[in-house]
Amino acid sequence: MTKPYTPRLAEKYQNEIRGAMKEKFGYKNDMQIPVIEKVVLNMGLGEGVGDRKKVQAAIADLELIAGQKVIPTKAKKSIAGFKLRDGMVIGAKVTLRRDKMYEFLDRLVNIALPRVRDFRGVNGKSFDGNGNYAMGLKEHIVFPEIDYDQVEAVRGMDIVVQTNAATDEEAKALLAEFGFPFRN
Repeated sequence: MTKPYTPRLAEKYQNEIRGAMKEKFGYKNDMQIPVIEKVVLNMGLGEGVGDRKKVQAAIADLELIAGQKVIPTKAKKSIAGFKLRDGMVIGAKVTLRRDKMYEFLDRLVNIALPRVRDFRGVNGKSFDGNGNYAMGLKEHIVFPEIDYDQVEAVRGMDIVVQTNAATDEEAKALLAEFGFPFRN
């Protein structure tokens, strides 16, 4: 019987990171060791208000990056100044958990971030006080799944990594163990 596939970062967490975190912070119980719970990708499509094709293209790109179905986000109220009506699609989001989350983080840290122009590391202060990390990318074309020649517009996206760490210090140490290239 063959062993089921496990993402590389999931194995690294089980074999290396848990022990390093337990040693660094002196946890008494294995259940105290922080873990990444989910990763949320969000793409705002403000320019898509006038053109449905732009919205569909952005959703298709986000599905390629995430590897699963994307949920379109809709306007909650009408704003005449922005030519926005209630119920219009103005963004897309997807939540990644378990294996897909680890696969995405692996591609983000090892492939996408090094491809960012003038990259000097991610901001180490973008934690929310509860152990969650948020970052933005100006160009979604840094991901290998996106074919640059097929893209009509370069869009930005937000990436939120939710952990169950008690403090930002623990969350930063956890993400640094996963290979996040923090500045300074």
